[in-house]
Amino acid sequence: MDECDAALFCIDPFRRAADMDPGTAVEIGYMAAQNKPMAGYTVDGRFYHEKVQTYFEQAWHTPLTEERPHDGARVRWLDADSMIVHSEGLLQNAMVEGFIRQAGGDIAVADDILSAFRAAASDLAGLIYGAAEKKDTSHG
Repeated sequence: MDECDAALFCIDPFRRAADMDPGTAVEIGYMAAQNKPMAGYTVDGRFYHEKVQTYFEQAWHTPLTEERPHDGARVRWLDADSMIVHSEGLLQNAMVEGFIRQAGGDIAVADDILSAFRAAASDLAGLIYGAAEKKDTSHG
């Protein structure tokens, strides 16, 4: 990774869980620390809290709890341990998607992995080589 000019990461949920492969998350952090361009891709365009909701319902038969503050603040989702499911409006954990976006990249979403990969590769090429066009298959 030290010798890579840029990186392309799959952020699909790993092993039927809500979160991506933790090893890939470490690699994203490592590349971010080196200020290298990155892009990501996924075939699962659901928001992170929706992935967590599905996981908890399937694995633990427990839904997330919707908490509506009385002061009109935004709705929060809590898991069975009353932990906030953060990263509202994102496809993955905020640090994962945040590092990719901070590096100038985007998260490509498509129905099949090859299309998602190609869109992300195009995004990454644009970061590296200044490609004129960027296809509209991204999350953001």
